[in-house]
Amino acid sequence: MAGVRARRAGARTEYWPSFVDVLTNLLLVFVFLLSIFALVQFLLSREVSSRDQVLNQLNAQIAQLTEMLALEKANKGELSDNLSNLQASLAAAQSERDRLRGLLDSQSDAASSAGDRVAKLTADLQSQSQISQRALAQVELLNQQISALRRQIAALETALDASESRDKESQTKIADLGRRLNVALAQRVQELSRYRSDFFGRLREILGDRPDIRIVGDRFVFQSEVFFETGSDQIGPEGQQELAKLADAVVELNNEIPQDIPWVLRIDGHTDKRPITGNGRFQSNWDLSAARAISVVRYLIDRGIPPERLVAAGFGEYQPIEEGDTEEAYAKNRRIELKLTER
Repeated sequence: MAGVRARRAGARTEYWPSFVDVLTNLLLVFVFLLSIFALVQFLLSREVSSRDQVLNQLNAQIAQLTEMLALEKANKGELSDNLSNLQASLAAAQSERDRLRGLLDSQSDAASSAGDRVAKLTADLQSQSQISQRALAQVELLNQQISALRRQIAALETALDASESRDKESQTKIADLGRRLNVALAQRVQELSRYRSDFFGRLREILGDRPDIRIVGDRFVFQSEVFFETGSDQIGPEGQQELAKLADAVVELNNEIPQDIPWVLRIDGHTDKRPITGNGRFQSNWDLSAARAISVVRYLIDRGIPPERLVAAGFGEYQPIEEGDTEEAYAKNRRIELKLTER
């Protein structure tokens, strides 16, 4: 009995020391792994903190750049695109940073790949920094261009002020010339009116008191029958006699009126509103009225009146002086009018 107890005591004594060694080794391994994990956590925390500082600096630079670009937003579309790209990259970097933090909190075994991602983000930040420098250089160039444009605008404003001053002087001179011209024209009109009165007075004396020749306002009105047969533009003998008297008066008037007064004797042909029938030469009253006015002009030219002092016009039936469908109205509307007027 004593021997059995001695053997059991010896066996217990040999077993416990080896178990303690195993536990000690496991504890040392666990402490070592825990130290390694703590070291990795510390290194990752420092790396993330350093990256946060870089990102904060970049955010400050971006905010300053955004404020500068906003002043020239209308003329800097390309810079706006660069800024948008930069902000998108920053947002992507921030998203990646948040994702990395989540991975660090949830998975400790992702530490090896986090270093590669941090390196990539660092490269992206450097690239964005270069883009920011180029953007600043472009902003400086645009500022220089704006300064040059402002100097050009100032020079143009100075030139405009000088031009406005010259324009005011010109307007004053033009107004003075206009007043002088109006006075001169008024004098010419008065002279022409005087000669017109003399001309009408002479024609009244020459033509006498005939019922087929009337004065309407400032015009002498001859009934067509005085000069022409029905439907014809050939001047008859009686009409030639009357036109000869008229031509002599116009020749005398042309010799008296100064050459610088622009006057003409206008001959207007008119018909009644009945259409032409049975005459192949004239297709309408337009043709007949114009042909009669031209015949009178040609006769007056043959009598010595300068062609530049004569004008022929045909009005057809569209300028009646008597309304109605009676023979009396038709007779009054079939007429040749002579008017002394300005050219």
